[in-house]
Amino acid sequence: MYSQNSNLNLQLKIWLLSLIGLVILIILVGGLTRLTDSGLSITTWELFVGFVPPLTNDKWIDYFDLYKTIPEFSEQNYNMTLNEFKVIFWWEWGHRQLGRLIGLSVLIPLVCFSIKNGLWVLKKYGLIFLLVCFQGLIGWYMVSSGLIDRVDVSHYRLSLHLVTAFIILSVVFWKFLKLTKIQTQYNSISINLVKFFLFLLFLQLIIGAFVSGMDAGKIYNTWPLMGSSYFPDDSQFIDFLNISVFNNPSIVQFIHRNLAYLIVGIYIYILFFTIKNRNEIFKIPVIIIGVSLFLQIVLGVLTILSGVKILYASLHQINSILIILSTLYFLYITKYRKIN
Repeated sequence: MYSQNSNLNLQLKIWLLSLIGLVILIILVGGLTRLTDSGLSITTWELFVGFVPPLTNDKWIDYFDLYKTIPEFSEQNYNMTLNEFKVIFWWEWGHRQLGRLIGLSVLIPLVCFSIKNGLWVLKKYGLIFLLVCFQGLIGWYMVSSGLIDRVDVSHYRLSLHLVTAFIILSVVFWKFLKLTKIQTQYNSISINLVKFFLFLLFLQLIIGAFVSGMDAGKIYNTWPLMGSSYFPDDSQFIDFLNISVFNNPSIVQFIHRNLAYLIVGIYIYILFFTIKNRNEIFKIPVIIIGVSLFLQIVLGVLTILSGVKILYASLHQINSILIILSTLYFLYITKYRKIN
């Protein structure tokens, strides 16, 4: 909502922009935490403790001893040294501290704005704080899935954690846009088409998290074929009728690839519409979406061909942020056209 109070609008926009930056940062750190297999290094929730990292050798040994009790150590990292443990510990510790920082960065300004300007601020932006709290619970729910009977967290819970982060980012960005006056020309593009395109992007995030959670990207390291055929030769189409289809890494990688092709196909239609109708306001966001989609495919292919090198995989996730934000902007100017 755009207010006539320009000073308040500026303060709110600065606050929301800072939150956008922090959420992007935690998504990046979270991705690297997963790619470095660091997420299970801290085996307790430590909601109100854990701000201070271990400062003595005895404290480090305590954390390491707790890590030794979980399957990831006994079945996979049994040769790990204390110094090697410290590396994965710092990734998870940093990820959690960023989460705490985001929580405080939402709560404190929210309370201050509400006291100074009225409870309408709490009503309008309180959802952000609730989502951040929910994300903290989901984070521990995810970690707890890897502490007993498996060496990795559940890919379903990982996906929920990632998608929630993108929902938070989307809500904050949308509210930032609503504080900004944007004049657009009349357009006739179907807003449902843009919404469907955004839905497919979020669906791709979910499938991408499945790929990451099951290390499915390491199974078929060829492209455009999966091995010697288009469909993975260790699976059958009838597997799609199985309720556990999303536990099959090969099928999940196949879905991730083909969903990307569908997204590109719909984008080409949107691009054709934009060129045909010569709507200048759409040109920049559509071009940004197109460039980022092309880059995303290149990075995805490089990730597969390299056997999931951290650099390519991390850039692949970073670029997804650009795709989502540019599509949200495109949706915004489609929905709120002819604003004066």
